[in-house]
Amino acid sequence: MKSNVYTRGGDKGTTSLVGGSRVLKNSPRLEAYGTVDELNSWLGLIAAYPSQLPAEAPATLQMAMNTLFDLGAILATEPESKWQPAPLSPERVRELETAIDILDARLPRHNRFILPGGTPLSAQTHIARCVARRAERRIIALSQELANSNPPQSLDPVVVEFVNRLSDYLFVLARAINNISDSPNEIFWEKSC
Repeated sequence: MKSNVYTRGGDKGTTSLVGGSRVLKNSPRLEAYGTVDELNSWLGLIAAYPSQLPAEAPATLQMAMNTLFDLGAILATEPESKWQPAPLSPERVRELETAIDILDARLPRHNRFILPGGTPLSAQTHIARCVARRAERRIIALSQELANSNPPQSLDPVVVEFVNRLSDYLFVLARAINNISDSPNEIFWEKSC
């Protein structure tokens, strides 16, 4: 009996979008939603350590993971598809902003650059932040490609806003993780030249 996991459809370097078109696996659309999937996996790793997180963080991470899945569906769907995913709610961006404000209010103030690191979980959160920034760049590249297509198409700006705000949240979360650890250990950049 053949498994449902593999189809062999992508063995020649293409995959199907929602709508049926086949595209190369390195197309801007695939790069965008593939990076969003990678980001979501990093959030899953961070969420797997609830005892090392601020109390509110697991719920925020769960919301972000669900939203990234929705966002991936948006990016994977052709405009011509009969089925279209629901648009991303601007409320998700506001939820991240509220979560940032709550965490940031508890953190020590300084005017120094922070290096990634400290606790292992904080370092992983910084990696997730960098992946979020890469996802943002990939989404913007896709948006530019769509704008230059014939006929021109557009991508909902809330998609970019959410990923941008998520990277901000992950920066603050990384700081919060370091500051609630048994031995707070934020690492500051020391100019060497």
